[in-house]
Amino acid sequence: MTIYAQPAPVGRTGQSAPAIFHVEGITKVYRMGEVEVHALRSIDLDLYESEFVVFLGASGSGKSTLLNILGGLDLPSSGHLYFRDQDLTHANDAILTRFRRDYVGFIFQFYNLIPSLTARENVVLVTEIARHPMKPEQALELVGLGDRLDHFPSQMSGGEQQRVAIARAIAKRPEVLLCDEPTGALDFQTGKLVLEALEQVNRELGTTTAVITHNAGIAGMADRVITMRSGEITNIQCNETKLAPAELEW
Repeated sequence: MTIYAQPAPVGRTGQSAPAIFHVEGITKVYRMGEVEVHALRSIDLDLYESEFVVFLGASGSGKSTLLNILGGLDLPSSGHLYFRDQDLTHANDAILTRFRRDYVGFIFQFYNLIPSLTARENVVLVTEIARHPMKPEQALELVGLGDRLDHFPSQMSGGEQQRVAIARAIAKRPEVLLCDEPTGALDFQTGKLVLEALEQVNRELGTTTAVITHNAGIAGMADRVITMRSGEITNIQCNETKLAPAELEW
């Protein structure tokens, strides 16, 4: 196993950013009858406050499995997972539910909006159960949809629906935003608008943001690019100069 030593990114105060996730030797094995599928193999990794990370890899590389473990949707077969100083390795369902509710926002390839609710009402679903939410109007304004508050999903484009999903995820002020192929169902230009919304959330709110994708063109906007293959991290690259989403090409 190769361990890639990476300096902590410099935070907004000029100091090294503290780790928000610490992963030690995580493996994930799925058993299907007599067959064992090794989805993750001895992963060691830190994610830091306020950084923007892109996970690259083909389908089956393990990036979605790792994201699910970081987000408390699954547990590792072995190894250790820490969120700040909290050990989540063997957390029960109640602890993981509270962790997801209080600290994590999820964005998936498909928007999962409720068709009968407006953009504002879809966001309200989250703000009603969050501890310190922002106003739904504020979240939608942040992603450029301040003029679409009362539109239904059927009245919006795919890119607008995905931005509603982003607003819904950030409205509870999560410390971490985990994005699984957020532009996978979108065309090139619309995908850029969604990435601009994610970049703005990361920059203005300081939300640690992890994006998994098979699209290498997105890597240029990240602080770090983590490449995975066959359940292992094969490379970690720090971008000295980040590209704006409008500058990306794929």
